[in-house]
Amino acid sequence: MSTAAFSDFRPSVLVLAASRSGADDPVAQRCGTSHKCLAPIDGVVMLERVVQAILDADMLGQIYISIENEALLRTVPALEQWLDQGVIRMAPVRGNLADSVLAAAEVMDPAFPMVITTGDNALHTPEILQDFVSQFKDMTGDAAAGFTTAETVIADFPEVGLAYHRLKDGGYSSCNLYAFRSAKALTAVRIFEGGGQFGKRPWRIVKAFGIMPFIQYKFQLSTMDQLLKGIARRLGITADIIMLPYSYGPIDVDNIQFFEISERALKERRLAKK
Repeated sequence: MSTAAFSDFRPSVLVLAASRSGADDPVAQRCGTSHKCLAPIDGVVMLERVVQAILDADMLGQIYISIENEALLRTVPALEQWLDQGVIRMAPVRGNLADSVLAAAEVMDPAFPMVITTGDNALHTPEILQDFVSQFKDMTGDAAAGFTTAETVIADFPEVGLAYHRLKDGGYSSCNLYAFRSAKALTAVRIFEGGGQFGKRPWRIVKAFGIMPFIQYKFQLSTMDQLLKGIARRLGITADIIMLPYSYGPIDVDNIQFFEISERALKERRLAKK
């Protein structure tokens, strides 16, 4: 679909880039940076890669970066230039991811529709963003979340070892791509409570959504679509799953292993273009 078709639908985008581990983050330690997302990977700062992919997708509106202070962005020449040009703007950081999203919604203009991603998705490309926005535009749910199947990931990255959501219809992994159509959808920020990562820590589902979704998840009693729609109903909204057939979609730079896998993949992409 051409980008012209999206002239009336360009969601604002929020990039979550604050450091939750600070100096203790192993990737930041390895690269000598204050924040993981400010670490260079295959020669380019992670957060710069994410912003460039958003710009190249040419389907999104104003870009907001949720990070502790502007000075951090100004340590990276490209980010500093984008700041001065108004290409990116600051969004406030609060004590946890959920509160940071709510705080960002108060300053984003326009706030909705809103797409959320993270500053450590170094492998994300314009294509995955275009696909996500295209599908979200054509859906009707208040909120949406992007997923890739375990089989798709394992086919290209058998060594990655993600904590997949194992459900009745197979395994899934989140691509760290979320969308809210209106302020009503903000009840869905509970997916960020406690840091999310329900695949690694399924008990967090109880705190965020209650005991029944946890039982359905733990014992694989529901398909992914049934589980998500059931959780949405409990929150008083509607939600859609956006399936994304990109093996790299769920791979964020969460640790040293994922850093090395991502760097190898980025190097292969770069060499393939020559």
